[in-house]
Amino acid sequence: MTRSRKIGDLHILTSFLAACLLCFIVQSAGGQELPALDKKTAEEVLPKKPYSPYAGRTYPTRVFWGDTHLHTSQSFDSVMFGNRLGPEEAYRFARGEEVTSSTGQRVQLSRPLDFLVVADHAESLGVMSEVLAGNPELVSDPLVKRWHELMNQGPEGGLEVYKQVVVDYVGKGKPLPGILTSPTTVRSVWLKNTSLAEKYNDPGHFTTLLGYEWSSNTGGNNLHRVVVFRDSADKVNQVVPFSSLDSDNPENLWKVLDAYEAKTSGSVLAIPHNGNLSNGRMFEIVDFAGNPLTRQYAETRANREPVVEVTQIKGDGETHPYLSPTDEFANFERWDRGNLDLSADKKPEMLQYEYARSALKTGLKLEKELGVNPYKFGMIGSTDAHTSLATADSDNFFGKLPAYEPSPDRWKHASEFSPGKAYYGWEFVASGYAGVWATANTREAIWDALKRKEVYATTGPRMIVRFFGGWDFEAKDAQNRDLSQIGYDRGVPMGGDLRQAPAGKSATFLIAALKDPIGANLDRIQVVKGWLDAHNKLQEKVYDVAWSGNRKPAANGKLPPVGNTVDMKTATWTNSIGAPELITVWKEPDFDPSLFAFYYVRVLEIPTPRWTLYDAVKFGVTMDPKVPMVEQQRAYTSPIWYTPTK
Repeated sequence: MTRSRKIGDLHILTSFLAACLLCFIVQSAGGQELPALDKKTAEEVLPKKPYSPYAGRTYPTRVFWGDTHLHTSQSFDSVMFGNRLGPEEAYRFARGEEVTSSTGQRVQLSRPLDFLVVADHAESLGVMSEVLAGNPELVSDPLVKRWHELMNQGPEGGLEVYKQVVVDYVGKGKPLPGILTSPTTVRSVWLKNTSLAEKYNDPGHFTTLLGYEWSSNTGGNNLHRVVVFRDSADKVNQVVPFSSLDSDNPENLWKVLDAYEAKTSGSVLAIPHNGNLSNGRMFEIVDFAGNPLTRQYAETRANREPVVEVTQIKGDGETHPYLSPTDEFANFERWDRGNLDLSADKKPEMLQYEYARSALKTGLKLEKELGVNPYKFGMIGSTDAHTSLATADSDNFFGKLPAYEPSPDRWKHASEFSPGKAYYGWEFVASGYAGVWATANTREAIWDALKRKEVYATTGPRMIVRFFGGWDFEAKDAQNRDLSQIGYDRGVPMGGDLRQAPAGKSATFLIAALKDPIGANLDRIQVVKGWLDAHNKLQEKVYDVAWSGNRKPAANGKLPPVGNTVDMKTATWTNSIGAPELITVWKEPDFDPSLFAFYYVRVLEIPTPRWTLYDAVKFGVTMDPKVPMVEQQRAYTSPIWYTPTK
């Protein structure tokens, strides 16, 4: 023991002397004594720019994932269709906890979300939940008491109540019983909801943004907007949600939001969704009353609605094969048979005023005419789930409503709104999420990112996408791992603007995409360009700018398919094709500095199982051959615009 102790002491002493000798050598290198690196000396000998590339950054370095459009049992339709989970369960689920769904199934996210907007319908907010619970003040009305009894019988009873409310009252323009629209009841529910949002808001970890949905649906044409506040409850509680029962005109909603900001010094924006169900009304070239658009209208809309929800459960809204016939990926999750309640069929001439790509093009023309682009919006995805469960994963899809939660026959369930016309269970889409490049996970930072349009949409996967535009990016920039520093130093991010091109320069873009860590590899990156040509005609083109493997474009310029590894018997796939990341610098080959244009990025994954294939395998069912079983999930960035100046 003594000998071991002495050997150990000798080892310690030897190490100490060696360290001292090393210090002496360093300080006496070249026979010259070096000064100690105190603060003053460091300022003299070190470069002004920090050695650490991460010190002093003020731009966003992380993408945050969330859902800006989730309904709970406080939405009148949600509770009537059987949802029994309120905002509290919605927040717990979104932040990663396991909950039990309205149909008694255990459910949890693959990974927690970073933020959530509970966006319950403003129309009779929370009132039907109070009817279900038997609020004495409400059930004193005989009709409401009957609705209470029906709703407590189960989903079928709730559906009967829904049809009475929507068909017999709203559909016929008949006012609801006054007790159901009582401001007192709505305000009481609103205060409960904002209180829960404050309870679960945890800056830096999980953010709750206060909001609601304004649901204009005149004639069955969807003009819905989600309203999102930047502020906390102390300001938001000074107002109550403005509903389409107050006005179905979006311009009146904007006036109410203006009044809120004037009253509270707060900030608020609105997010349109499901233009594909508006029958040509969402992105019109006239206002709600049918009058030509004015500059004031354009300015107000651009300010109030900086982003659009472009993909969700009720279909994808990027583009349509009729509008983009040469785009082989345009035929994705289409809902194009009619308006929201199928009371009016779709006509081809309506489509150009429904989809994001065509609206972005229309905006270029309006900007040239009015001086302001009303459709200069960014793009996000969200779920619009009415289950309180914000999940967009195909293997974890809990549907639009409780009736569409996992079961062997949910794929063939029919939601019949008009006689003989229905949306079927298999048509619902496991989509989507909002990716937000923000400086922090807080209300203010996330809202600010939405406002400046530094956001993108995905159909569910959490792939990371960067997109910068400028004039001086070089091919070697794609080899630098610090893309964001280059992008912000020499260009603008997604949602940004490029102005008059320098002489002899072409628009150049720095683009990077990284696969979802637990998801599929990437097929390709595409740039979608829209422009107003010299003859005042709107044009578009899709460029493949980076792709996996050794594929080469065919003579027609089309890139061969990436392949397909999906096993239809097991609902699995392999990442033996595709790439985990794609990075490129792309110089616009057809750039004309005199023409208005926009560019956005579309990223495609390799084929993977659609939620219907997961159901078919899990439940051992055979679905109709028309039901799609495989999909290529995707991301859409907010555009970067080019505006020539005189």
